[in-house]
Formats: sequence, C-alpha cells, structure tokens
Amino acid sequence: MRWLDASIRWIMIVAGLLTATMFQAAVDSRGALRANFGETLEGPVAEIVVRNWGALIGFVGVFLVCGALRPAVRRVALLMAIGSTTVFIGLLLSIGRPFLHDGAGIAVIVDAILVVLFAAYLLTTPSGARATA
Repeated sequence: MRWLDASIRWIMIVAGLLTATMFQAAVDSRGALRANFGETLEGPVAEIVVRNWGALIGFVGVFLVCGALRPAVRRVALLMAIGSTTVFIGLLLSIGRPFLHDGAGIAVIVDAILVVLFAAYLLTTPSGARATA
C-alpha cells in the first residue's frame, strides 16, 4: 500500500474539498436537501437542523484538508471522517433507501470508497509515523 501512503495527502485534500461543499446546506438548506435527497423539509426546526448538519459536515471537510497538510492531526481527522461517514452510510442504507436514486446514492458510493481508503491507510501506517507526503 505504498501508493496509498504516497497519495493520502491528495486524497484527503480532494475528499475534504468535496465534503466542504456541504457548507451549502448552511446557506441554502432547501437547495442542499433537494440536491442530495430530492426533497425538502419545512419549518424553523428543519432550517436549524439542516443548516447545522451542513456546517458540521463542512467542518469535517475542512478538518480533512487540515489533516492532509498537517500530519500531526492526520489520524484524528481520518478517524473523525470515517466515523461520521460510516454513520451517514449506515443511516442511508438502513432507513434512507428511497433517497439512493438521488445525489445521496452517489455520495454513498464515493463515501464508501473513501472510508475504505482512509481505513486502509490507518491500518497500514504505524500510529507514530509522520507522513511527509
């Protein structure tokens, strides 16, 4: 898995930038829901929850970019991304199947690939190692 060790920085940057696009939900909650799930939610509680959801996911993306650029926080960034992404995938596959034909289906595929890559990196790189890639 030498190629993964050499490429993880760029994988994390691309994944982080893609993930940070969810800041859109913090600005345009209805548009983000339509793009990802083909539906919207109405009401002030929905606005608060969806905007917060978008901000939190966006910050995971920022943290991935930080981890790519700062090896000292790389493992923590990857663990956080794996955890939050695995919950998202699990929820969609268990109770959100109707939304898999929308943007959420593409997100599940891309996110699953990233979880596998991130986990493989963590499992094949010693915990004390400082990546220089």
